[in-house]
Amino acid sequence: MASTTYGDGFPLVCLSWFGLDGDAMAAAMEPALTDTIALRRFYPDLPGHGRSPGGPENSDGVVDAVLEFVDARIGSERFLLAGCSYGGYIAAAVTRRRPEQVAGLLLVCSGVKIGRGDRDLPELPDRADPDGWLSGVPADLRDHLSLALGNRDREVAERVAAVLASSATGDDAYQARLQATGYPVSDEGADAIYSGPTSLVNGRQDRIGGYADQFRALPSYPYATFSALTDAGHYVPFEQARVFRDLTREWLARCDVDR
Repeated sequence: MASTTYGDGFPLVCLSWFGLDGDAMAAAMEPALTDTIALRRFYPDLPGHGRSPGGPENSDGVVDAVLEFVDARIGSERFLLAGCSYGGYIAAAVTRRRPEQVAGLLLVCSGVKIGRGDRDLPELPDRADPDGWLSGVPADLRDHLSLALGNRDREVAERVAAVLASSATGDDAYQARLQATGYPVSDEGADAIYSGPTSLVNGRQDRIGGYADQFRALPSYPYATFSALTDAGHYVPFEQARVFRDLTREWLARCDVDR
């Protein structure tokens, strides 16, 4: 898989939203990592995303591709793992396969039940949206952002739209095939326990991934912090940047990997 890498130190692998490349994940994570512990941050493009070609027939194959990336770039060394949305879904599966190697897990707006019909999703609060909050967003992104964003602020919408627009498209046909025929990992819903430092960060108004399924997943993570941020949807790092930064730093402090 293609990847962008920043910094030196303890390895951190960050996996992005479905349809977005590693640079979009870097835009989400890097502001939260400024002035933290020394980290070697890897932002791979998942198969069929960004500069990485498609290939795996299903999400189990995507997990295998991430593990191959870890073996090639990190080896047997322990590493931190973070993922947003589908990237979080894959990160959780990677952790189930290699719990001893994952030194800490950060799941942001993460998928738990990947089938759309299986997700427990919230309704938006009963309040009017601000006038013109999507007026600065390209027309082809307005429906998606109206669904995805809980923070109905014009500046936030334009910030997220800029990240989406700058992400390399990848292989659209491959992504569509993966969603249609091989989206769930084979061990979705497994009773595996991960006892490392974990943080589950969610948007209270996330109508794509939700937050209730993530709360129900807490028994799998006995050392997890759970957050459901108000005025936030599926793009928490951009919708509530300051709070996301604080939660990320709290997670890093619990990981205790700077020695």
